Amino acid sequence: MDRLGRLNEMLKANPADNFLQHALALEYIKAGNDAAAKSVFENILSNDPGYTGSYYHLAKLLERTGEKEAALQWYEKGMVAARAAGDNHALGELRAAYDDLIDD
Repeated sequence: MDRLGRLNEMLKANPADNFLQHALALEYIKAGNDAAAKSVFENILSNDPGYTGSYYHLAKLLERTGEKEAALQWYEKGMVAARAAGDNHALGELRAAYDDLIDD
């Protein structure tokens, strides 16, 4: 069974596991299925806005697919969530990616 299959099997047992969902979204990106990855990231963040790691990856996906304004919005939401969580590492990564995109 491939990684996508294993992750889907694990998610059947624990569908609310954000870590597994996040890993699934990253696997979808590797497989070239941006639409599925986007949907999973959006699901994670709608259910748990404090899951800061997904903001960066969702915004990067949007940036790569030419959705600059949406990417900027997700970076901004992520910075708010990272500040609220006291996650300075995530905040720094989000801020740097946001600033790079603004400068383009």
